Amino acid sequence: QVQLVESGGGLVQHGGSLRLSCAASGRTFTMAWFRQAPGKERRFVAIITWNGDKTYYADSVKGRFTISRDNGKKSVYLQMNSLNPEDTAVYYCAASRSLGVFTTPPVYAYWGLGTQVPVSS
Repeated sequence: QVQLVESGGGLVQHGGSLRLSCAASGRTFTMAWFRQAPGKERRFVAIITWNGDKTYYADSVKGRFTISRDNGKKSVYLQMNSLNPEDTAVYYCAASRSLGVFTTPPVYAYWGLGTQVPVSS
C-alpha cells in the first residue's frame, strides 16, 4: 500500500504560479495529477512515466504546467504557471501499479486526499 500526500495548494491570483508537491510512502511507477472542479468529473492534468523520460499533458494546460519527479525523494511535482480561474479545482496526486500511461482515474490504484487551488479573477 502506498500513501500519497499532496501539498502546495492555496489561493492564487489570475496569472500567478503555484507548485504542487506529492510525497509517496513507497515506490511508485507511472504517476499523475488529476483535478476536479466543483460539479465536474475528475480529469487528468499531467502524467509522468516511472523514470521521468516521458510526460503527457491535457490540452488545457500544455505550455503552462510542468510535471516532474524525484524518485530519490519519492516525490512528484506540478509547476503551474499563468493560472486562470478555469484552473480552479481540487488537485489530486495519483500513482499506478504499472508502467503504462493512462488518463482515466480508475486505472490508478493510489490517491492522495487532494489540495485545493482556487484562482481568483
